Amino acid sequence: MFLSKETFSTVIEHAPLVSIDLVILNEKGQALLGERLNRPAQHYWFVPGGRILKNEPLSVAFERLTRVELGEVFSLSDATLLGSYDHFYPDNVFGETYSTHYVAIAYVLKLSKPLNQLPMKVQHSSYKWFDIADLLQSDIVHMHSKWYFEALMGQHKGAEK
Repeated sequence: MFLSKETFSTVIEHAPLVSIDLVILNEKGQALLGERLNRPAQHYWFVPGGRILKNEPLSVAFERLTRVELGEVFSLSDATLLGSYDHFYPDNVFGETYSTHYVAIAYVLKLSKPLNQLPMKVQHSSYKWFDIADLLQSDIVHMHSKWYFEALMGQHKGAEK
């Protein structure tokens, strides 16, 4: 269930949001990131993903988010759980009046074929495949996305598993 702007604003101000983040790897081991159009993390390169809706089972949310964010439907059984992460932002989708707290559940999805229908101008202005070593050194990749790749490489200690 999607909420009205007024209700959603109240929720963001007073409660954490639960989301799924998609750590997408291609056959070359590169990671898919999109340049965020919206707050929070606006203009940073970030993994695809999104909120879980009230009364939406995790498996259904995963399928919806892969369709919306990747242009193809993948099943939760296609992915591997990476862990849960707290993401704190000083702003929110509506402005800078209050902060946003996400509890993000990260899943790794290893592709066996290219994605051909990446949705443009919805959440991301563009997409790019990054070598993991490069994204970890980049100032344009958001730190919350870097955490996932640090965890994959055994370097990040912040995930709560």
